[in-house]
Amino acid sequence: MALRKIVEVGEDCLTKVCRPVTDFNARLGQLLDDMAETLAEAGGAGLAAPQVGVLRRACLVLDEDTEEYLELINPEIIAQSGEQTGLEGCLSVPGKWGIVTRPNVVRVRAQDREGNWFEAQGEGLTARCFCHEIEHLDGHIYTEHIDRFLTDEELKEYLEDEED
Repeated sequence: MALRKIVEVGEDCLTKVCRPVTDFNARLGQLLDDMAETLAEAGGAGLAAPQVGVLRRACLVLDEDTEEYLELINPEIIAQSGEQTGLEGCLSVPGKWGIVTRPNVVRVRAQDREGNWFEAQGEGLTARCFCHEIEHLDGHIYTEHIDRFLTDEELKEYLEDEED
């Protein structure tokens, strides 16, 4: 495994639609392993392949219940319900935070690293991550959904309110 460089906003690969994964081989496994190591090192909740410069439909999402990463290959959202509005950031937009409204429950269909199809459902943070990471695969970033970035003072106040 190896750490990969996380590209930041302004890089072309973050605005491109990713191609489906068709080869479920050792190279894909290496990419997923590297992404998991990179994500763990960065302390994030999700990471999409274009964030490490690879234009393939693959991402990792933290499952809040198990605290493990779900590997999603060629994922698609098949159901969503409810609504949540909350703080969102991105490893490709370091140090910036905004408020984003997302579905509260999201069900996805995806393939695993061997190519087997499965479904997974998440709520709260996991649902937010499903939406956020799948958007990366379509060349979009959460900043398209915010009115503005929070100031440092607003961020501090928001986090203090969440603790209460």
